[in-house]
Amino acid sequence: METSESKVMENVSFSLGRALWAFLLAVLGSATGQPLGGESVCTARPLARYSITFTGKWSQTAFPKQYPLFRPPAQWSSLLGAAHSSDYSMWRKNEYVSNGLREFAERGEAWALMKEIEAAGEKLQSVHAVFSAPAVPSGTGQTSTELEVHPRHSLVSFVVRIVPSPDWFVGVDSLDLCEGGRWKEQVVLDLYPHDAGTDSGFTFSSPNFATIPQDTVTEITSSSPSHPANSFYYPRLKSLPPIAKVTFVRLRQSPRAFAPPSLDLASRGNEIVDSLSVPETPLDCEVSLWSSWGLCGGSCGKLGAKSRTRYVRVQPANNGTPCPELEEKAECTPDNCV
Repeated sequence: METSESKVMENVSFSLGRALWAFLLAVLGSATGQPLGGESVCTARPLARYSITFTGKWSQTAFPKQYPLFRPPAQWSSLLGAAHSSDYSMWRKNEYVSNGLREFAERGEAWALMKEIEAAGEKLQSVHAVFSAPAVPSGTGQTSTELEVHPRHSLVSFVVRIVPSPDWFVGVDSLDLCEGGRWKEQVVLDLYPHDAGTDSGFTFSSPNFATIPQDTVTEITSSSPSHPANSFYYPRLKSLPPIAKVTFVRLRQSPRAFAPPSLDLASRGNEIVDSLSVPETPLDCEVSLWSSWGLCGGSCGKLGAKSRTRYVRVQPANNGTPCPELEEKAECTPDNCV
């Protein structure tokens, strides 16, 4: 038969066990949804609104090599993005893209990517809002929209497809618009081309050539891929000029008045922009290999002449290296003298 002292000890142990279990639940619960690793926690006011302006800087002056002039000419797809937490990633350098982003990067089809974003929002509560902006019908131009962010969803990601291209795009990955206890007033970023790793085409107009096995996302530079046929290959440059720019500006209106942006934003302006500060990227002349020597012609007993030719593969532009001679002659002994 148990003594009263043993019953008291049992009750105390039970109470301590319940208290410890409640403490563990509280700790684990508070950790759920918090930034991973050493990421800072946003303690800014509950909501913030931003305008986002995408500016295309893809001009023939800045990127003269194989610049698309028709069928189709240089242009940008619609912009698709999301405000999210660190639990979600739309795309990331050196990682594999999802099927949805693959469809968007290769063909500009946004449906699958939007379904992926929606699923992430429902299952993980990691997406606060989706935003989009109209396409830009030329390489240089602007498009804009508005977005809303929340302290637990202060990161912004978006993508815009380069048209035409195999699977190239520009965008932002997990930009944090919150800095400790305040929202950033303005953020301006230069954008550079990226390869989604799903198509192995080298040029803007390359036919479909699936990358098997699929590769990770990589930034395209003036020397990588290091192939002369690549549309962004400029060996004289240390780095490519920015092909686009994005500007986030915090809006002062009340967050309660926020209305999700409409997909029809023609009135916001995706107009062509003429910039006086466009960099001039030098494009050197590229010529083919020499042809075989022609027959040696001439009179008997005298030296004859033979020639070979080559042709221009790429015309020079913006003070690039001019083309060399396209024909070369040499003395020879006539094959069939006259």
